[in-house]
Amino acid sequence: MRGAPTPLDGLREAVLAAAGELAGEPSGKTGARGGIVLERPPRADFGDYSTNAALLLAPVLGAPPREVAERLGQELERRLGASLERFEVAGPGFLNLFLADRWLVDALADVLDASETFGAGAAEVRERILVEFVSANPTGPMHVGHARNAAYGDALGRLLTFHGHEVEREFYVNDAGSQVSKLGESILALARGEQVPEDGYQGAYVEQLVHLVKTQSMASAEVGRAAVAVMVAAMQEGLGAFNVKGFDHWAYESKLHEGDPSPVAHTLEILEREGHTYWSEGALWLRSTDYGDDKDRVLVRSNGEHTYFASDIAYHQDKRERGFDRQIDVWGADHHGYVARMKAAYQALGGDPGHLELLIMQLVHLMRSGERAQMSKRSGEFVTLDDLLTEIGVDAARWYLLARSHETTVDLDLDLAREQSSENPVYYVQYAHARIAAVLAKAGVGDIQPIEDRSALARMAQEIELPLHAAERELVKRLLAFPEEVQEAAERRAPHRITAYALALAQDFTAFYRDCRVLGAEPAVVESLRIALCVATQRMIARCLDLLGVSAPREM
Repeated sequence: MRGAPTPLDGLREAVLAAAGELAGEPSGKTGARGGIVLERPPRADFGDYSTNAALLLAPVLGAPPREVAERLGQELERRLGASLERFEVAGPGFLNLFLADRWLVDALADVLDASETFGAGAAEVRERILVEFVSANPTGPMHVGHARNAAYGDALGRLLTFHGHEVEREFYVNDAGSQVSKLGESILALARGEQVPEDGYQGAYVEQLVHLVKTQSMASAEVGRAAVAVMVAAMQEGLGAFNVKGFDHWAYESKLHEGDPSPVAHTLEILEREGHTYWSEGALWLRSTDYGDDKDRVLVRSNGEHTYFASDIAYHQDKRERGFDRQIDVWGADHHGYVARMKAAYQALGGDPGHLELLIMQLVHLMRSGERAQMSKRSGEFVTLDDLLTEIGVDAARWYLLARSHETTVDLDLDLAREQSSENPVYYVQYAHARIAAVLAKAGVGDIQPIEDRSALARMAQEIELPLHAAERELVKRLLAFPEEVQEAAERRAPHRITAYALALAQDFTAFYRDCRVLGAEPAVVESLRIALCVATQRMIARCLDLLGVSAPREM
């Protein structure tokens, strides 16, 4: 599945076709084609876009790169006509392209024509993807680390969907094993007025579960299961408040041990049949070293109990059998050591390890006045998701948790996150959206989008006698960069690229609004063009914020 070609796609194809012409391959499929790039140079006076095509063509043609760049520029002049104002050869053989105002206005028309679909559906191959994220332990409330996983997994799901994939979301509930009984024991102890066992669960949230004890004769496992149900319901409510889209499925570990055969037994039978397991010292082992793990792993202990790893393997086999092309797991920072063994097990089951992505989130540090923040501990020795939302709100929390790569630690500045100033990036971006809404309302545009007829913009390009302002040009080029930003963010599993793009777009709009009068600009065609720029920018900011799960207010 591919989205509609963008203006930059057309320009890139022109460069490739021109390179192919020089190489004697008019189709543009030159040997150097794969390495040819078209990018924005670091400075506006270096042109609107630059390409390395001549450097790659020079060995093929047996000519100096600068000479090839000159010939390539001439071929592009022939192909692009009036759309190319001029070209310059720079450095060892880079070709800098200066595009005419008409090309930029036509490109803006393409952005407006595409509306909400601009940059969407560009995945080369559409995949059915399962994103499993959060999966917080149901024996306690979600904390700030879970909040980062939630924001990331949700934004990644939105991004992959927008990019053209079929995405489902899943929460895996670890409701099996001794931890559930320990939670029940902790609640029973409090109900009897006793101290919680040393290895039990502490915190005000445990006290709030005492009402689940109906009689003192209740078993700890029964109380634990009832508590898990309450905790899961609280998680669902908390995630909803955090603007996390609903999960398509809540998978329970306990279900993996039910049925005849159970999913765990079924999976172990597959591994045994394929010769990937063996018995030693009364325990069943997986030959995970055959697939790159540093040691073999126990699946069934000598006392007959299944390990957590056995359940985890069965869970991933279940996901495979549900027909997903790709599985993405968003794991906490403490799961790094599980990656190699899970990849090994997945491969032993016949899966392609490249289709199992195990993304490890790094830690979150809350900062206040330059120091680690100590917030409410009423729920135990951690800061809950609810604490965080009370402190800074949903939008700021999501933005700051998404603003850095998942592979890096986040230092979340609580003071800055609450600040309503240009220093606060989420406020800055939202304010740009609200400012545009006010401009359009004053112009009488409102929700009615102007200049939907691309021929109107084409006429504008011919009617405008004054050159576009530098700030207008920069804003158009920033808008055109959105599809590539989406592609990079989706393919690299990097929602933080969208926060960076949204901030840069808001900054470019602020410069445009400062330097270019919109309402009342003369002649009228200039006012219309600038209103069109406002519309396109507002749409793009709103799209970015939606991909991040952040609101796009019309008033602030």
